[in-house]
Amino acid sequence: MAVGQQMGRQQEESEFEDKVIHINRCAKVVKGGRRFSFAAIVVVGDKKGQVGVGLGKASEVPEAIKKAGKQAKKNLMKVPMDGNTIPHQVIGHFGASQVLMKPAPEGTGIIASSSVRAILEVAGIQNILTKSIRRDNPHNVVRATLEGLRGLRNIADIAKGRGKTVGEIL
Repeated sequence: MAVGQQMGRQQEESEFEDKVIHINRCAKVVKGGRRFSFAAIVVVGDKKGQVGVGLGKASEVPEAIKKAGKQAKKNLMKVPMDGNTIPHQVIGHFGASQVLMKPAPEGTGIIASSSVRAILEVAGIQNILTKSIRRDNPHNVVRATLEGLRGLRNIADIAKGRGKTVGEIL
């Protein structure tokens, strides 16, 4: 029984794909020299519309990545999708960064910077046009992308909120 539970736990872990977006080395100057620590930004998703981002800090890179992955799994959110693209155009804002995301026709692929691309790939979005506007700090670009994805709504949700059918809205 214990082996079966372990197998189930491993399958649960493997259903999520994780990607490292950025690793930052920080230095603290002390009496004996410099002490280095690392901060990692990791994105986790199931390629079916769920995505989460985490930040982990540790004295070694693998430990920072592991901590970030754990935090990302706690912060999962559902992304509304229209087939394999997003339902409508949206701009995500965070700090001085802005990310513009537009739906794209089949075969376009993911047109995005590395930080935004990692998030969209693990979310399962396959056709999208994006543009990072203003600042390109990886922390803020990632948060702006998530803010934009959080602002997406399906037409079914809008119709339900208005108490109408999808046909009446279209």
